Amino acid sequence: MNSIFTDTLQGKETSRPPVWFMRQAGRVLPSYLKLKEDYSFWQMMKDPSLAAKVTLLPVHDLGVDAAILFSDILVIPYAMGMGLDFTDNGPVFETPLKDVTDPLSKLNPDPGKLQYIYDAIDKIIETRPENNPLIGFCGAPLTVLCFMLQGLGTRSNFADAEKFFFTNKELTKKLAEAVTELSIVYALEQIKHGISAFQLFDTHAGLVPFEYYKEIFLPSVKKIADAVRKTGTPFIFFPKGIGTGISEIDHEICDYLSIDWQTPLQHARKMVDPKVGLQGNLDPRILYSDQDTIRKELEKFIPFHKQEKNWIFNLGHGLMPGIPVENVKFVIDWIKETKW
Repeated sequence: MNSIFTDTLQGKETSRPPVWFMRQAGRVLPSYLKLKEDYSFWQMMKDPSLAAKVTLLPVHDLGVDAAILFSDILVIPYAMGMGLDFTDNGPVFETPLKDVTDPLSKLNPDPGKLQYIYDAIDKIIETRPENNPLIGFCGAPLTVLCFMLQGLGTRSNFADAEKFFFTNKELTKKLAEAVTELSIVYALEQIKHGISAFQLFDTHAGLVPFEYYKEIFLPSVKKIADAVRKTGTPFIFFPKGIGTGISEIDHEICDYLSIDWQTPLQHARKMVDPKVGLQGNLDPRILYSDQDTIRKELEKFIPFHKQEKNWIFNLGHGLMPGIPVENVKFVIDWIKETKW
């Protein structure tokens, strides 16, 4: 595949950084919001044609350099037998693991429950524009367990999950291992069906001290990474909020490290293994501003790119509701038209 995104991942020098956004398939696109009027989140995910259509909307409407699979990180616990519903207030589990006497016995992994996602990938590959790569993904064990334990889609408050991590350390390890095993199966199947790169999202990595993260959860990240990279598929890791912990994320763990908006890219480059490429990290909240303000923020990335070619432009987190779609398009057009 001849793509600026895949060329960059392979270490080839390109005329500009490739650009795609986390949460680009929803949140701000008028075409997506229109679909939401007729279909629920579950309906769009479980219908291969709809999932393919949503996945490719940002490619057609915004001109991003890569599509990312329209799905959710919680399909893994769903496939492990946990009753899950996506409500207007976020995902809700029928019985949170914190309320179960023996959480491991509650889990009954069934990889077959993920077949609808592979069917969607097949449809995306069949209908995507020529040379447009597809990024596959799943959630990292810590972040997935936060939801499984808490039971609610409270994205900023996982108090019960955090308490569980520190009072049930050995059980947390076993639960992380269970999530890891199915995640590996899931990642490898995505690769078999044609994704070009794989990203592991650890949105809540910063909830625990890095030393705890390193002991309990980083081995799981490494296992998933090893399985993906053995196939020759580039592996991108996004551990949001781990701060100076990025200095210990080396090329043994990932090919590219996605940097959150709290850490300046220049600082990240000095801290991270030079063999590891970087992705990120515009603060998504900047996109609420006027375009002149946005342009001034974007211009700050030009000196970085002159020194660092192994870089993918992205946000430091996902697109947020209410961001003007014309501002998103402005950023993408600016990236493509600027003389880097």
